[in-house]
Formats: sequence, structure tokens, C-alpha cells
Amino acid sequence: MTTAREIMHAGASCVQENESLVDAARRMRELDVGALPICGPDDRLHGIITDRDIVVKCLAKGKDPHRMTAGDLATGKPVTVDAGAGSDVVLRTMQDHRVRRVPVIDDHRMVGMISEADLARHLPEERVGHFVEEICR
Repeated sequence: MTTAREIMHAGASCVQENESLVDAARRMRELDVGALPICGPDDRLHGIITDRDIVVKCLAKGKDPHRMTAGDLATGKPVTVDAGAGSDVVLRTMQDHRVRRVPVIDDHRMVGMISEADLARHLPEERVGHFVEEICR
């Protein structure tokens, strides 16, 4: 059985909840990613911010990305998977919540992220194809 730990991209970089959206966008550009986990001063996961969030929830509303923080966009409890979860649990979690990226947690700490690209690299093509169909539905 393939686990989340085997699928994930380890060492995902967090944006701190008090950092500006400009800083978050720059980090996304530097890392060539479309989403970053948001961590608090306790170094625990408080949410996820996407490039789309910055555009839709800040720029399109005429808000200032220099003043608005990543924490301002951290709403609700983030969807996560345990590092020991099997690939079926990972896929089901992502499908049920209609998310394309999911943080991987071990002992209450984030240890990595799983994206569609990670699924494609580690799982059979037919399983990934079904996942993509479900997410896009």
C-alpha cells in the first residue's frame, strides 16, 4: 500500500499568517507553486492560501495586498491527511473536499504536501484519471 508520506512532496514551505499577500505571492513565484500552507506562531497549520485566493479575495475586491495578510484569508479548518494514510484515503479526502492539494500531517505537524502532480508521479494512471474526472465534475 502506498502511503501519503510516500506520495507527498516533503519540506513544504509555510507562509506565516502575519505575512502580507505580496510576500506570499513572491514566495509562490520563487517556489513555482500555486499554493502555500499558512502557519501561525505556533508553527502549526492554520490554512492554505492559493494564487487564486489572492486574486479573487484581495485584488478583485480592490483590497491592498501589502496590508492584507495570509492569515486574513485563512478560513475554516484546513483539510489534511495523516502521513500514514493509504492512497485510497488520500484520493477520497481530496475528492470529497474537492481540493487539488492537501497538507500531510504527522504528530500534529505538517511534514509535506500532496498535489495532483504528486499523485500522477506515484499512482497508476487510471486512478489519477478517475481522481481528475471527479475533481473537475
